[in-house]
Amino acid sequence: MVKMISVGGSQTADQALYICRHSHGTHPRGIFYGENPLDFSFPLLLLDAILVIFFIRSLHFLLKPLKQPHIVSKILGGIMIGPSVLGRNRAFAKNVFPDNTSYVFKNIGLVGFVYFLFLSGVKMDITAIAKTGKKQLSIGLIGVLVPFLTVLSIMIATRKTLDKELTRVPVMQGIASAFAVTTFPVLYQVIKELNLLSSEVGKLAMSSVLVSDCIGVVCMIIFEAARMETIDALWVLISFIGIAALIGGFWKAMVWIVKSTPERKPVDPGYVVWIFLAVMVIAFLSDVSGLAVANAPLWLGLAVPAGPPLGAALVEGADTLVTDVLMPFSYAFVGMYTDVSSMVGQWSSVVPLFVMILAAYFTKVVTVLVVALFFEMTVRDGLALSLVMSLRGQVEILIFMHWMDLEIIQVPSFTMLIILTTVLTAIATPLISILYDPTRPYKVNKRRAIQYTPPNTELHIVACIHDQESVTGFLNLLQVSNPSASSPFAVYALRLIELVGRAAPVFVDHEQQAQGFEQYSGFNAIHNALKLFQESQGDYVKFNMFTTVSPTRTMYQDICDLAVTKKAILIILPYNKECLETRTEAARPQILLRSVNCCVLAHAPCSVGVLVDNGPFRDNKIVNSAMRRITHRFAVLFLGGADAREAIAFADRMAGNVDVSLTAIRFLSHNNEGDDEMEKKLDDGLVTWFWVKNEGNKRVVYREVVVQNGEETVAAIRAMGKDYYDLWIVGRKNGINPVLLQGLSNWSQNNELGVIGDFIASTDVGSRASVLVVQQQVLRGQEPASRGLLRWFSSCSY
Repeated sequence: MVKMISVGGSQTADQALYICRHSHGTHPRGIFYGENPLDFSFPLLLLDAILVIFFIRSLHFLLKPLKQPHIVSKILGGIMIGPSVLGRNRAFAKNVFPDNTSYVFKNIGLVGFVYFLFLSGVKMDITAIAKTGKKQLSIGLIGVLVPFLTVLSIMIATRKTLDKELTRVPVMQGIASAFAVTTFPVLYQVIKELNLLSSEVGKLAMSSVLVSDCIGVVCMIIFEAARMETIDALWVLISFIGIAALIGGFWKAMVWIVKSTPERKPVDPGYVVWIFLAVMVIAFLSDVSGLAVANAPLWLGLAVPAGPPLGAALVEGADTLVTDVLMPFSYAFVGMYTDVSSMVGQWSSVVPLFVMILAAYFTKVVTVLVVALFFEMTVRDGLALSLVMSLRGQVEILIFMHWMDLEIIQVPSFTMLIILTTVLTAIATPLISILYDPTRPYKVNKRRAIQYTPPNTELHIVACIHDQESVTGFLNLLQVSNPSASSPFAVYALRLIELVGRAAPVFVDHEQQAQGFEQYSGFNAIHNALKLFQESQGDYVKFNMFTTVSPTRTMYQDICDLAVTKKAILIILPYNKECLETRTEAARPQILLRSVNCCVLAHAPCSVGVLVDNGPFRDNKIVNSAMRRITHRFAVLFLGGADAREAIAFADRMAGNVDVSLTAIRFLSHNNEGDDEMEKKLDDGLVTWFWVKNEGNKRVVYREVVVQNGEETVAAIRAMGKDYYDLWIVGRKNGINPVLLQGLSNWSQNNELGVIGDFIASTDVGSRASVLVVQQQVLRGQEPASRGLLRWFSSCSY
């Protein structure tokens, strides 16, 4: 069969070039029949999809160490198969990516764009605009207005040298706004990859971009209407009102879905399918009415109630499929139309656009920086913010494709815009990482540790809670930590909720805000438990309740930020017991990943305690002859170093509780082998202080054990396990004599607990006691080499 195929983009039928192509059916009988599978449409489509996705993923793997975002590797992956690289080989282009491939790729890619914009709208919280402050409003407005006027001025000044299509007033307005506006979908994707969503700059950019996006939507509607005749523009306005009314109806339906979904239950998958069908309907109506296919899906996404259950179900159900399966077809189509050789001899049409986009970019960078400095941001943070607000990506590509369809620009200009967009984003992203360190505010130089806190002062504690189970262990630990009138506890309980179904993180102080989180599991039960405990402790314990809804990868930033703000001495983290049982990195009950604990340990501005809760502290039925009452039995293992000193300082506070009996075991190496002289002196001083202070306390026992290697250390701990303890307290790892751990390092699989903490928490000891692993604050510039792995883990987590 012979098919006539038109090539030439959006040319008219008379202008287009026609070629004859021999075409077979959809599926071949097989290569063993002597047939070429590339002559059949379906195998060819599969091969093309494989190549595109392979190139994109491979390039991202290679560029990831350079801090390049996904968008850069996706565009370059598309260019790889186009006429600029592999497509220059005629045999490859003819057999693997023939001329009619672009039709399929463009349409599948547009479906991907439609759902990408819909999901972006789902993640946006449009109500946040009402809470926008002066800083965000100024950055959003001025950061768009100045570049817009700059580009418009350049176009007016060089109007005689521009292509005819570019001299039309609506086109000038459309180009100026496209170069000036920063869009939410682009900015969110890059900020998420850089782990800046919970940072100061990330939050500021996310708030400012909403203002910019509103301006962009208005400009797009004006552009679409202005390029038409008066009667056509009127019909577009009518269509806009009709689609807005339809979206309002969809919104009411989705609110009904949320209300009809039982608490703590997922949304019915049938509703999700109907909503995805509604996206296609709204995109079809938007396209046929002249509103442009990109607008209505985004608006429909904005109508979806953010967060769980509905928003989370939509994002979880389609995000990966859209971004990693459908969207690569878009980049392949872009790559097929990106031809570097086409720019040769076309500089008269390319250079003006080149100057405009560079002028818009640098004007935006300078403008945002000036506004940031006006609001007293540092130069580094202001420059990082200005680079973030100048990022280019998916939405700009879609706009350039739309200009190609409208014949506003041709292939040379399109190629230049795609390449420049890629280069600008590729340069800006690593610069943002260099300029802005979200952990810098946590690097305090003041001592914030239990060891250095006077006994008669208020102890500030940040307690992280991720579910109802973690509350019990945390409250048990507080109760035995001996809060008193002279040394009360100010506890900042931070409820950790994973961000799903929305983009902007939320941090709520429940003393100041009445925002509810009843849709999240166990929210009311947790807060009621904390209030009851506070009432039972009187003035000795005061709770301040907070909630953070943020991505797991950046959750540590909210924890550390709260600790800095409240001048906390200790952060208490719950440990995921499933990690102990399965020994897998992926195990987690709900949201608490091991990476959260690792990142907090790496960046904490104070001491940290990781609690492995194995149940409430039990009565041991051992009567203390002096006090004639039942006690809890705790054991502190002192292996030396800063963490061990912090552990015994915390245990000393517990020893003041009349319900607690404490056994302190100090491990020493045979003949002082492997001792660090300075650490040894510090250990001797603190242990001597501890023993002298508790010499008359019959509930405190101190012993020393001499060992030659890790095997003897483990044997001594196992021997202790025969006695019953409610709680083991141990330093994490900093400063431990390596001889005491000789032969054990390779055994440990839970880095956040340290070698000994991991061993005690495992079932090998034969104890059902809880474990508290303590790390003392590490001052800025004094991090030991052993923390390098943790710092690498947190900085490279994306």
